[in-house]
Amino acid sequence: MGVNLKDIVPHEPIGFESLKRKTIAIDAMNSLYQFLSSIRQPDGTPLMDSHGRITSHLSGLFYRTIKLIDMGIKPIYVFDGEPPELKMREIQRRKEAKEEAQIEWKRALKERRIDDAKKFAKRTSTFTEEMITDSKRILSYMGIPYIQAPGEGEAQCVLICNREDAWAVGSQDYDSLLLGARRLIRGLTLSGKFELTSVELERVLNTLKITREQLIDIAILVGTDFNEGVKGIGPKKALKIVKENRISEIDVDFDIDAIRDIFLHPKVTDNYNIEWRMPDIDKIIDFLCNERDFSQERVEKASHNLISAMNELSQKDLSAWF
Repeated sequence: MGVNLKDIVPHEPIGFESLKRKTIAIDAMNSLYQFLSSIRQPDGTPLMDSHGRITSHLSGLFYRTIKLIDMGIKPIYVFDGEPPELKMREIQRRKEAKEEAQIEWKRALKERRIDDAKKFAKRTSTFTEEMITDSKRILSYMGIPYIQAPGEGEAQCVLICNREDAWAVGSQDYDSLLLGARRLIRGLTLSGKFELTSVELERVLNTLKITREQLIDIAILVGTDFNEGVKGIGPKKALKIVKENRISEIDVDFDIDAIRDIFLHPKVTDNYNIEWRMPDIDKIIDFLCNERDFSQERVEKASHNLISAMNELSQKDLSAWF
């Protein structure tokens, strides 16, 4: 879910041309959830193979990653590790919300309310360990690097960027700004739902005339993955309260210092490896077509496009890939 700072954070619309030959550390779970939510049948049913296994996330990851590379963008996917203890309540809340949406989805289908069915279906997206393993598997066959974070994936993305192993964090959430990311790129999933924009942390802080620590406090008042927001307080009101140093006057039922600490001292590792490799077309076809019932003609064409795009980039920048 992430924190909602849209109303106060300045965005700069950009074109994909601006990201050419840039390495983006992508919050994998954020992207996969969007694929799982958006790539569905008209009645909301996700794409599935003949065994009933969901493949929407694989379709999005495979085809849209290739499109990014074809545009000259170099993605690195970062997967979540163990969530902070404070996130458990939010995880449970999401689980209950998905169960309720599942009931409403089935009801809408039964009553032939197709538009409502698709709306509720998008709220049911749930990942299994098998789906995560399969996502890593296809990335490996594609030659695209991925990193397993020890904690929150976005925090690891920020470290990768701050060590200059990537140019920006790619996510729809604003949490990476709280974690200290210098630059956030939104809209990379190519779903058409989100505009491609760049958010610079320095510009955010200068525009709002606050510190990063104050930005974290604003997020806490609005609501994060680790606490519910304070009723009646949105981003603009939270900004006013924080700038007037009145946060201590707000009655809350959570530990503000503990939440601050998650953003200021996240669980990350500098023990990671970023390695680009040539795609293995045979393994891609065997996995997607023979195991998951993808169209072989379409997968073969996309795989050859992937190789061509990688070769083109490597010729322009010998350090770009291999």
